Amino acid sequence: MLSQEHIVINGKHQKPIVIDVTYVENKTNLPIIIFCHGYKGFKDWGAWNLMAKQFAKTGFCFIKFNFSHNGGTVEQPIDFPDLEAFGNNNYTKELDDLETVIDWVFNYPDLQNIANTDNISLLGHSRGGGITLIKAEEDSRIKNVISLASVSDFGSRMTALCDLETWKQTGVTHVINGRTNQQMPHYYQFYEDFKANEERLTIKRAVSNLKIPHLIIHGNKDTSVLMEEAEHLHLWNPHSELQIIDGADHVFGAGHPWEKEGSPNHLNEVVQKCLAFLQNNQ
Repeated sequence: MLSQEHIVINGKHQKPIVIDVTYVENKTNLPIIIFCHGYKGFKDWGAWNLMAKQFAKTGFCFIKFNFSHNGGTVEQPIDFPDLEAFGNNNYTKELDDLETVIDWVFNYPDLQNIANTDNISLLGHSRGGGITLIKAEEDSRIKNVISLASVSDFGSRMTALCDLETWKQTGVTHVINGRTNQQMPHYYQFYEDFKANEERLTIKRAVSNLKIPHLIIHGNKDTSVLMEEAEHLHLWNPHSELQIIDGADHVFGAGHPWEKEGSPNHLNEVVQKCLAFLQNNQ
């Protein structure tokens, strides 16, 4: 029988982190997967819950969480009621959040009874892929990393947001959320934090220095993060494994809300490729 626990922990930046843990009851020594959502995302977006259950049914302890400043709240973890938090988010906060979750894995007694903390893999989608790649390179507790439709560069995305001088003068720029129609702010601190930590936040540097197994999965119909970004990741880490999902878009056929009973075919293919990779690197 599947169990899903919902837990709230303290983040390092005055905002809580909402976590859920999915696993099969009465099992022990389960390998752990920690999933990081992407930009304008959240842990319960689309078919991510179905993906969590698929991993759990095959013998994994699947952990996913909302970044503390993704715009959600404890009371409303879906969508973006806290746009002020969203505007104050940045890449180093997300790295801190992921580190907090990893630390929590090692210190939460109930998890110790079911999971194997010597076998932790990171799985990140889109912007979350870049975060997991940086953290996997710098944290020796991570055994494997999977980047799913991942970005390969944060710097170009910073400069593409708006004219930097205007952003500096006004202190804020906005992006439209096409699904909710919200004007979502990015305060200038986002760019300042990136420039102050640019070496650490260079995905190419992290990927080139990876010493653990790395799986890259990308759809060849992805119009949000182009295939060439997956090819860059693979080029920078020749020991990585690149898997192309033919016909898949950025979200592998899912959407939000996802109200169908099963996962989309492309996302099922993603899960199968992840499982094969993880089983080969136990």
